[in-house]
Amino acid sequence: MLHSPSPSPTSLLSLALAGLAAAASSLAVSGCGDDCGASGAPRTGLLASGAQVTLNYGDLSSGINNDCPDPGAPDGVISLTIAGKQTTDPAGLITFCVPRPDLLMQGQRSLGVSLSTADIRVVDIQGNANNCTFKLDPAQPPTGSVSATGVCDAGTSSDGFALSFDGGLSLRRTCGATIDNVSVTLRGRIAVTGPSM
Repeated sequence: MLHSPSPSPTSLLSLALAGLAAAASSLAVSGCGDDCGASGAPRTGLLASGAQVTLNYGDLSSGINNDCPDPGAPDGVISLTIAGKQTTDPAGLITFCVPRPDLLMQGQRSLGVSLSTADIRVVDIQGNANNCTFKLDPAQPPTGSVSATGVCDAGTSSDGFALSFDGGLSLRRTCGATIDNVSVTLRGRIAVTGPSM
């Protein structure tokens, strides 16, 4: 009867190293360990800008509010609400909802409106500039994508994370009695403070 030779110490070491590499790769994909957090992303600089206006938003923070739950989400995954404000006007605000924060690290995520099936949904944008007010036009849904880094524990880690936006949207501009629409891009990499537990 033939017996398989016992693995050599060298091959055992190779197997152990391969296992460690796989575990490290798994941690990197899930965004856990030392990769949690905003990694130096700025607190301001999310710009809604076009030829006629630039609105700068910042101080984004997330809350485990379950405002846009996904019925297909695994147990324990709760939708996040992310809110920030215009840097030059306390009345200006920006709000997003993320139904599946556990999927944020899986490449480019779609940007849409609050009643869509997009991965990141724009709930509201308001701003003030040049003696005019600006508000999201829900009749023209946002387009584009968002990517994330540093997301841990399905977005519930207090370390927070960073989002990079590359999208476009339409704002309704009101200047006195004149109302029209302006197209802007929504771009920038920005830190998001994690929820307070």
